[in-house]
Amino acid sequence: MKIKFITTFIILVFLFLNKSANAKFKNNIIVKIENEIITNFEIKNKILSTLILSNQEINQKNINSIKGKALDSLIQLKLKNIELSKYNINNDLDQVNRYLNSISSNDINKLKFKFEKNNVEFDLFVEEIKTEFKWQKLIYEIYSKKINIDGVSLDGEIKKILKDKVDITEYRISEIEVERKLNQSSKDIILDIQKKIDELGFETTALNYSVATSSSNKGDLGWINSKSLSKKNFNILSKMSINDISSPIEKQNVIIFFKLTDKRKTKAENIDINELKKKLINQKKNELFNLYSRSHLSKLKNKSLIEYK
Repeated sequence: MKIKFITTFIILVFLFLNKSANAKFKNNIIVKIENEIITNFEIKNKILSTLILSNQEINQKNINSIKGKALDSLIQLKLKNIELSKYNINNDLDQVNRYLNSISSNDINKLKFKFEKNNVEFDLFVEEIKTEFKWQKLIYEIYSKKINIDGVSLDGEIKKILKDKVDITEYRISEIEVERKLNQSSKDIILDIQKKIDELGFETTALNYSVATSSSNKGDLGWINSKSLSKKNFNILSKMSINDISSPIEKQNVIIFFKLTDKRKTKAENIDINELKKKLINQKKNELFNLYSRSHLSKLKNKSLIEYK
């Protein structure tokens, strides 16, 4: 009886110490951004969830390779949370569930089990998704007038297409967008990303390293109408074959890579005018949204106190 008591006592002490150690690990602050903090537990969760979503093996090499991106992503997330706290924006749970279904092949429970199996908190991952969708709403609310597209000018563009009987070319594009930091040369960044694309593939590299909003969808931008592309991007894509990856495109403080995953043409006589107009508006809105989202986040980062512990 005495031995049983001692054994039980030792187990309880071990569990208590283990729980305390875990609590200490979870609450170890790595970065403080204003009134928000990032713990090493959150970084671990972010790294592992990223590897799970990209179907990469969880090993030290892969963990080390995305540590920096994971921390940058969490800093951006905290900046968004700080800004969102100033506004009354509700979660759209249907939108969150649609996204979870899209990344889990309509089996959210299976994805959740995969997280639990690897000791990754699924709820923390879901909170990140909620923040991202609320951020999208906020940017649209703040910049709605600037994001609004002039339908009249589009009508003129569409009429010209129909008049000239020009076939419509659409490109299925994926992108990787990386920031050019002050202490890094463009050449080093380009070589590093190209190496990662060779090793991991374009989609996994986009998920792990791209700073664009499309990164959560492995860089996929969907079908893009050639008429909505800038002249520079059109010249690049029109010369590419399916599965080609573009040369790096340097633009302000970012470097962009495109992958052409598919291409199709629609005959002028088969064009649905309303559908074409809708697509052109959505594409132009998305481009403006990404521009204002990056700009707004950059302003927040520049005026916020970020302390590394």
